[in-house]
Amino acid sequence: MLRCATGLIWLGLALPGEFLLPAARAQEPAAVQPTQPDGAATQPTPPPATGQQAAPQASGTISGTVVDQTGALAIGAKVQLTHDDKTPAQEVVSGDGGDYTFSGVPSGPFHITATAPGFTNGNFSGQLSPGQAFVVPKVTISLAKAVTDVNVGGDSEEVAEEEVHEQLQQRVLGFIPNFYVSYVPDAAPLHAKQKFELAWKSSIDPVTIVGVSFLAGLEQAADDFPGYGQGAEGYAKRVGAAYADVFIGTFMDSAVMTSLLKQDPRYFYQGTGSTKSRLLHALANSIICKGDNKQWQPNYSAMVGAFATGGISYLYYPASDRGVGLLVQTAAVRISLGSVAGVFQEFVLQRYTSRARPKDPPSQP
Repeated sequence: MLRCATGLIWLGLALPGEFLLPAARAQEPAAVQPTQPDGAATQPTPPPATGQQAAPQASGTISGTVVDQTGALAIGAKVQLTHDDKTPAQEVVSGDGGDYTFSGVPSGPFHITATAPGFTNGNFSGQLSPGQAFVVPKVTISLAKAVTDVNVGGDSEEVAEEEVHEQLQQRVLGFIPNFYVSYVPDAAPLHAKQKFELAWKSSIDPVTIVGVSFLAGLEQAADDFPGYGQGAEGYAKRVGAAYADVFIGTFMDSAVMTSLLKQDPRYFYQGTGSTKSRLLHALANSIICKGDNKQWQPNYSAMVGAFATGGISYLYYPASDRGVGLLVQTAAVRISLGSVAGVFQEFVLQRYTSRARPKDPPSQP
């Protein structure tokens, strides 16, 4: 602005002398000095008044066209013009040719934004000079990609149901049930129905019953729980008590308490990392578990379930064998077995378990 004003003042001082030069030469050819400032007194055209303001800068126009990603004209797109300063924004709608025009635009930086429902915004920034008719390159708006939350396996319950179905096929050496281990690190949480289903299937499995019968035979041979006596009757009582421990313990630990406390009864196979980290993961199985929120937390289900099972055992163990010692012993054995089972799951059983390895992830479209 200062440069323009200085130029105008300079012209006001220089031009009158130049225009006076022919007339002065006609009157006094030898005496006229057009460059002398004193000659200004005889000039017919007065110089500009002191303090004269420069002419305001002319506004310009901005025009352009909006197209989509295919190059087709975008009719009815909203086009907004903004500036870096506090100049109010202007807004128009593209016409039948996808065109738009902004008039009376002050010079300086400007920004064009084109929007339309279902399309991503198109943007352009430029610099408008005074009086310029600025033609903006084509502004492209692209069809927005539809964001769809696709759950390949269905909802959470359906995914968990499929996982339970797979787990019910898991057997060590092809015949020993190994239902309570997941080889899927991020397995879907089980619903209460599925927790009870796993407990039921595990408890009534023929191999479970055979195992209980074998354990009862060992107890009778060692004369454990002498209150049951010997012979067929004593063996039958031991079988009944041992099966009750398994049945009640499985339901209390893995179905009832896990449903109430929203915890997962399964062991989650790690399989990677150092031997130490895997061992610690396995040993912690009895005191740490995953919640239904997929976060690790204290295994309250196993601890409370172990003592609840021990308390219920008072109903069928011989009176001579009841007492606080039996309760604590039963609970401690169940809790410690969780750690032992974790070690076997982590380092031994996986290689011998049928259908143990997870399916390949589904291919992405």
